[in-house]
Amino acid sequence: MSPANIVTILRILLIPVFAVFAIRYGASIKAGEPQEILRWLSLSAFIIAAAGDWLDGYLARKHGKTKLGAFLDPLCDKVLMLVGLIVLSQVSWSSQGWTIPEWYVVMVVARDVSIATGCVFILLTGKKLEVNTNWSGKATTFVQLFTLGWVMLKVVPFSPLIPTVVAAIFTLWSSWYYVREALRQLQPE
Repeated sequence: MSPANIVTILRILLIPVFAVFAIRYGASIKAGEPQEILRWLSLSAFIIAAAGDWLDGYLARKHGKTKLGAFLDPLCDKVLMLVGLIVLSQVSWSSQGWTIPEWYVVMVVARDVSIATGCVFILLTGKKLEVNTNWSGKATTFVQLFTLGWVMLKVVPFSPLIPTVVAAIFTLWSSWYYVREALRQLQPE
């Protein structure tokens, strides 16, 4: 197994670690006895899993990319983001009820499902799928991570609704880009 794939698998294994500590931390807040060590363990697992994306990419470029890595790496990124959004929409990390709004999680899931459906549809029509990234997709990922960090770091004393609205705007913008890209690929040649 390649070094990059090993890192990706370790990143995948950190996702449930993040989720368990996040849920336990939320429960400690609900019980009125916040256990900050649980927050820091959860946050650490999330950061290591997210930052590992850079490391597995570096190792893949250095030692060669594999088909398994090409499948696992984006899957890991997506699952980490979705688990983070889902957990932090259901579990408050604050006595003020700080959660990511559920409507945003639905929006992100709908976007991801529509992108996957579009990819499958393009392939079913016999066309070659072109995966073209765009700044809007990268910006959306950054703002989503920023929103998760807003809740987990607890540095800013304002509701997570503020970064969530910004993330929703970027999510819609990137959705529009992917719809346009799919329609372009479906045009007769």
